[in-house]
Order: sequence, then structure tokens, then C-alpha cells
Amino acid sequence: MDKLSQDMQVAWQWLVGIGKQYGLAGWAIQVFVIVFLVLLADWILRRLLIRIQRRTKQTRSHWDDALLEAIDRPLTTLIWVVGISFAAEVIYSETKAAIFAAIPPLRDVGVIASLTWFLWRLIRNVERAYIEGKVGKGREGEVDRVTVEALGKLLRISLVVTSTLVALQTLGFSVSGVLAFGGIGGIAIGFAAKDLLSNVFGGLMLYLDRPFVAGDWIRSADREIEGTVEEIGWRLTRIRKFDKRPIYVPNAIFATIAVENPSRMTHRRIYETIGLRYDDLAKVEAVVADVKAMLETHPDIDQSQTLMVNFNAFGASSLDFFIYTFTRTTEWKRYHEVKQDVLLKIADIIDRYGAEVAFPTRTLHMPDGLKLQEEPAFAGLQGKETQ
Repeated sequence: MDKLSQDMQVAWQWLVGIGKQYGLAGWAIQVFVIVFLVLLADWILRRLLIRIQRRTKQTRSHWDDALLEAIDRPLTTLIWVVGISFAAEVIYSETKAAIFAAIPPLRDVGVIASLTWFLWRLIRNVERAYIEGKVGKGREGEVDRVTVEALGKLLRISLVVTSTLVALQTLGFSVSGVLAFGGIGGIAIGFAAKDLLSNVFGGLMLYLDRPFVAGDWIRSADREIEGTVEEIGWRLTRIRKFDKRPIYVPNAIFATIAVENPSRMTHRRIYETIGLRYDDLAKVEAVVADVKAMLETHPDIDQSQTLMVNFNAFGASSLDFFIYTFTRTTEWKRYHEVKQDVLLKIADIIDRYGAEVAFPTRTLHMPDGLKLQEEPAFAGLQGKETQ
């Protein structure tokens, strides 16, 4: 230790000698040394972080990557803030320039800002690493993206508010006075920005109640709103309609309307009415029985749900029976494939019995003894030709 101190003194005397040789003051040499050490520390830090990142990329854990990525740039900024502030203090101690008198509080604010930046990036990276970790393990269904994003936003807002109060306290402002002013100002701002605040609280309720999440198909009978939810923001929710046009809905609207979420349906329903001809009255019972038996053995029909096939109406020109059942799938495309298969099988059953699906017809009943006189077409024209 003593030898190291002696070597440092010798190096310092050497620098002082060179500085005097070129007419430099001692404080200028100190500033030069501080800046040089900052550059050296920055270079060493970058090389060290690059090596550590190479090691962590080989691991399966996402958490170490999140930490290193978050600390990289804020730590470099912190080194420069501290180094430049020390150099400025050296200059102030020699020159007494008023501009350098504010360096200590500014340095403290810079340190707080660097830490805040690091924590902001860390929260964002942890949020992303958690989601990627679940997806990478094939457990994407366990990830509640809305809740994770909401917690991340709340943590970042809390971080910014806390850092701002600490920075104000460091600069000499009274935090209690700031909070009191904030309470009074909050009332005025609340009246001025009523709609904005209602949308923010509406977004908070969406995060807490979760009537829908990003990716859900929603619709409202109260408003002309239907489409896929793309993003739930603090003020607006972006919904993409099926014609690919976006709708931006203020969050406060969802507190006053009923929202249907078809994405959370457990089954899809097939509800169809089919009419047979009146000439097929004797075949209706057998057709209905076979249709019901077909549905009870269909692999894509959920037998645990309500299944009904019944003759239920004498229509104007048909004998109507209905089918009421539920598919196992909720996927839109697959549902229509199942429904098509069911309807074609019903058509085969009807055809097998020699029956036909009815279409609108009218029958004209003539009184006994009344006949329609048939005249050959173009009779008048033919008579003229014979004259």
C-alpha cells in the first residue's frame, strides 16, 4: 500500500512538472486526469459488460439479460455525471466561477435520474422477460398480458413520481409544500380535465375487471362497436374492425355500455329450422329420429350440452322441424366446417327417405264442375293468317 502511494505521488509530481513546463496550472492537470479516468472507466465498463453479456446469452434464464440490458446505458451516464461534476468542482475551487456553484445539487439530480432510468428499463425488461419466459416454455396460456402490462405501468408511474419528489427535495424545495400545492392544483386540474381523468379511471377499471383483453373479439349492441381489441391504453382502446379499419374508443365509454365478448364463449350453437313438403308428412317422424341419432354420434357435437331435434310447426308451405345443438369448437372457420357437415348429413337423411326440402308453393283449388278453357297459343294470329 505504501509503495502504491509513493508511485502515485511520483506520477503526480511528473504530471505537475509537465504541466509547469507547458504553462498549465495544477487544477487544469487535475481536470485532465479526472476526464482521463472517466474515459478509462467507461471503456473498461463497456468491455466488461460485453463479456458478461456473451456469457449470459448462453444461459436459458431471461432475468440476467434483463438486468444487464437495463444497467448498460444508465451506468455509463452515471460515471460521466459523477466524473464531470468532480472536474467542475475542481474548476470552481480554483476559479470561484458562479456557474459552477450549482454543480453539487445538479450532480445529485443526475445520480437520481440515472437510477430512475435504470429502474425504468429494469421494470420494462422484467415485464418482457416474464412473458417471453412463459411463451418459451409453451405456457403462453398462463400469461395474463393485460395484468402484467398494467402492473408495469403502475410501477413506472410510481417510480417517476417518487423520483421527482426526491429530486425536488434535493434541490431544496419543500416536499410537503409541493404535495399541498398538488392537492389544490389537483382539484383545479380535475375540473379542467374531467374527461381525461374519467378515461384514465375507465382504463384502470378495464385492467382490474378485465371484461376483455388484447386479442379478444368484442361487440356492443349499444354502440356500433365490433372488432378485435388490439391495445388497451390509459385513455383509449384501439379496436380493429373486421374490414381492418381501426376504432379508437375512449375508456370511459365502456362504463356506460354493455359489452359482449364472443371470444370467451365455450361453444358455438347450431340452430336451424328445416321444412319438408306436406306430401312427406308420413316420413317426418322417421327423418327427425335419424337426424337426432346422427347428431348424438357426431364427433364434433358436444353431447354434454343441450341437443334437441323436434317437429314443431305446420308452416305455410312446409312441415318444419328444428335442430338445436352446440359444437365443441369455438373457432369461426372450424365451426362453419362442422355446420356444413351437419347440414349435408341432414340432406342425405331426407333424400334417403325419398322426402324433399320444401320451398314456398301455392295450390289453387277449383270448385267441382268448373274447368278452365284452354286456347291454343297465338290463336288470333293464326286466324288472321288464314283470311
